[in-house]
Amino acid sequence: QVREWKNEGSKRYMCTGRPGWLTVSLRVGKYKKIHKNIMINLMDVLEVDSERQVVRVEPLVTMGQLTAHLNPMGWTIPVVPELDDLTVGGLIMGTGIESSSHIYGLFQHTCVAYELVLADGSLVRCSPTENSDLFYAVPWSCGTLGFLVAAEIKMIPAKKYIKLHYEPVRGLQKICERFAEESKKKENSFVEGLVYSLDEAVIMTGVLTDEAEPKKINRIGNYYKPWFFKHVEKFLKADRTGIEYIPSRHYYHRHTRSIFWELQDIIPFGNNPIFRYLFGWMAPPKISLLKLTQGEAIRKLYEQHHVVQDMLVPMKSLEKSIQTFHADLKVYPLWLCPFILPNNPGMVHPKGDEAELYVDIGAYGEPKTKHFEARASMRQMEKFVRSVHGFQMLYADCYMTREEFWDMFDGSLYHKLREQMNCKDAFPEVYDKICKAARH
Repeated sequence: QVREWKNEGSKRYMCTGRPGWLTVSLRVGKYKKIHKNIMINLMDVLEVDSERQVVRVEPLVTMGQLTAHLNPMGWTIPVVPELDDLTVGGLIMGTGIESSSHIYGLFQHTCVAYELVLADGSLVRCSPTENSDLFYAVPWSCGTLGFLVAAEIKMIPAKKYIKLHYEPVRGLQKICERFAEESKKKENSFVEGLVYSLDEAVIMTGVLTDEAEPKKINRIGNYYKPWFFKHVEKFLKADRTGIEYIPSRHYYHRHTRSIFWELQDIIPFGNNPIFRYLFGWMAPPKISLLKLTQGEAIRKLYEQHHVVQDMLVPMKSLEKSIQTFHADLKVYPLWLCPFILPNNPGMVHPKGDEAELYVDIGAYGEPKTKHFEARASMRQMEKFVRSVHGFQMLYADCYMTREEFWDMFDGSLYHKLREQMNCKDAFPEVYDKICKAARH
């Protein structure tokens, strides 16, 4: 298809032919209508190499599919981003994170090689040792350097359960201290925080295990169970710590049934016990279905009165960040997920020369601040995130100017490769593809 595009005279930019409504991002990409759509129907797990401890997959393999394939063989991947429908391609070209990221980094940091079809129609493999510039430039590039056709991801042995410890914490300073403390401990397989108000949170730490106390097993993934964030809140309300053993797959997809807490805005009575027992098996509705059936008026309303954002900030700026989120948005719960950011080349790396502990703050829901105005409020947030050397996840609405965008991200390697590989006529620049300011 790429060679055909070349023979036709390379008139339009190319993009993948997957319809916009199928993506998990709430953004609706306008570019699909005007660019040359390249159909990439690659959705298979290609090989599981136990000796090298690597799994090779095609880009449309989803997290749900991958864990279902690997778990029975005794394997999992180090970072399993939360929602079942997230694809390997999306997690590499965008980014992905999970509560094990304080050990392994972002999803891209667990990948050992990519295979891409470039603008000239050639197929290349890149890794830290071959075509390494390309290897480091691909993450966050949103498909603007080439088409991903396969990826090799590290595997680790799977265990049956996660022994999960719940700890309610009060007072913002204490929340940030405890969270940073637990995130630094490598003996924690998982670390996650749910912030329910400016000074109340539950911090969860988990370890992988094959043994479990039968009385403390909680199969949170069963359709009739309370939504996970509501279950966690009980520990806060009762002001008690607790330990549970959660089947691994249930843990990896713990926020899937309620789409984190988005479902409470879509089905307000969804957590009602009667609804859960009778109709819980139907939830969650697929995000793709919601997008496909949503009219333009509702989409605009959603855009103005609803926030879905992930901001990645250095751990040392966590307290200031939560205060800023509170002042500009007031959306609760907030999701806290720590990750180690290695000092690799590419668009995203810490300010200094060594790896640094960062935290992803996820705000999903309806802002409760009196003065919320989507564009102005988000521009304020983006400005704050740039000031602390943080990053905004690119699946979400981004209101920055081109200068501000390249102030947040390091474009040196990316632009060099776009020049070298003649991407200029083949793919739009990442900013033009994802930023609101560029599309309006």
